[in-house]
Amino acid sequence: MKAMILAAGLGTRMRPLTNHTPKPLLQVGGKPLLQYHIENLVRAGYRDIVINHAWLGQQIEDFGGDGSRFGARLRYSAEEVPLETAGGILKALPLLTEEDDCFVVVNGDVWCDYNLAQLRRPRGLAHLVLVDNPPQHPLGDFHLTADGQVHHTQEPRLTFSGISCLHKDLLAGYPSGQPLALAPLLRQAMDQGQVSGEHYRGHWFDIGTPERLQALDQALLTGAIARP
Repeated sequence: MKAMILAAGLGTRMRPLTNHTPKPLLQVGGKPLLQYHIENLVRAGYRDIVINHAWLGQQIEDFGGDGSRFGARLRYSAEEVPLETAGGILKALPLLTEEDDCFVVVNGDVWCDYNLAQLRRPRGLAHLVLVDNPPQHPLGDFHLTADGQVHHTQEPRLTFSGISCLHKDLLAGYPSGQPLALAPLLRQAMDQGQVSGEHYRGHWFDIGTPERLQALDQALLTGAIARP
């Protein structure tokens, strides 16, 4: 199974830090966010990784190269304009499904110590890792039932971590090259009982502001959070 790191965001909320540096290359704990994702995937056995990019994307390719220094094979999906989450995945789909109908997706602007080796294949179209709601998102996203099904119309809700395993049929019928959001596709699949999930209670950070980036950086540097 292959994996994809989503790295095509503009990082507008992180400015001025992202004026000259793409968000996934911002550093925490002494290395770029992107490097944590690559190393976590390789450690879990995912060595064939696709990275999409748009804003300052050449910097991402220059950093990752062919992936050999990480023990991985890196390939890139360049977007002239950001295609949103599902649109970016759809454009890269031929690279992701050469050998398997399922693939792992990790948001490039989160940090999590989740062990990707335990990520399960979806029972249907998607399997999501959910986390406790952070202060900036108190209402959460989706409800997780006791039997591991995910719904969008029930409460209480947990927050989608940005870590998932998807089946290519989640994107079936949509044209490539057009902006496409992921959340509506997930909600539609949930209505069909096609989304499973799990609740991860470890460390998770959404790097959405310079302040949250700094907080994670300090936590890693001081040892308050152990590095993977």
